[in-house]
Amino acid sequence: MALLGKGVLAIWNGIKPEAEDDFVAWHVREHIPERVGLPGFLRGRRYVALDGHPKYFNFYETASAADLSSAAYQARLNAPTDWTRQVVAHFLDTSRTICDVAWSTGLGEGGFIEAISFETALAPDALTSNLTAQLNAALAAAPGIVGVHLLQGQTQAGQSQTAERALRGGPDKVAAWILLVEGSEPESLRKLRVEAGSNSELERHGAARAISRGLYALQFALTKTEIANSQ
Repeated sequence: MALLGKGVLAIWNGIKPEAEDDFVAWHVREHIPERVGLPGFLRGRRYVALDGHPKYFNFYETASAADLSSAAYQARLNAPTDWTRQVVAHFLDTSRTICDVAWSTGLGEGGFIEAISFETALAPDALTSNLTAQLNAALAAAPGIVGVHLLQGQTQAGQSQTAERALRGGPDKVAAWILLVEGSEPESLRKLRVEAGSNSELERHGAARAISRGLYALQFALTKTEIANSQ
C-alpha cells in the first residue's frame, strides 16, 4: 500500500552477535512501540536481510519529515532508556536518513522488500518523473509486486549529536535517495532485479553512483492505531 505519511526515517544496522537476541526483543517490546507512540509517528516496520547488508532494515512512517526533528522526538533521542543504552552500544554499520516521500503507490502490504539506495545528478523532479513512469509500468505488469516508494533523503537533517548517537559512536551514514519495492514473495523482487528494477535500468532513468541494494523479509510491523486499540 502507499506509505501512511509524507515522512520516513530509514535505518539500516548490524548488531554484534552477542547482543542480537537482546536487540530483537528490545525492538519489539520497547523501542518500536515507544517510537510509534510519539506525535506524528504512524507506523514502524523491521526487516531482516535475505541477501542484504547490514542485516537489519527498519523504517518509520510519519505524517511529515518535520516530525523527525520535533521537540518530542529529540527529547527521546536525548533520554534513552536503560535497555536502549544496553542494546544500541552494540550497533554496527548504522545508516540513518530522514526522508521526504517523493512518490508512493500500492495496495496492501508485502512480506518482503527490496531496499535500494543511490545518488543522482538529476534534479529531484526529473528523477521522480523518470522513475515513477518506469516503475508504474513495472508495478502493473509484475505479479507479486504490491508497492513502490521513492524517498528523497534530507542528507543534512538529523545530524545533530544526541545521546543515542553517542552510544553508536561515530557519524551515521546517510542515503541521498532510497527506493523501496514491496512484494508478496521474494521471487517477484528477484525477478524485478533483472528487469525493470535492474541497476542498468535505474541508471538509465537517472540513478547514479554505487547503487546499493538488499532483499529483506518483514519481521514486525506496528501502527499507532494498534497501540491505541491495545490500551
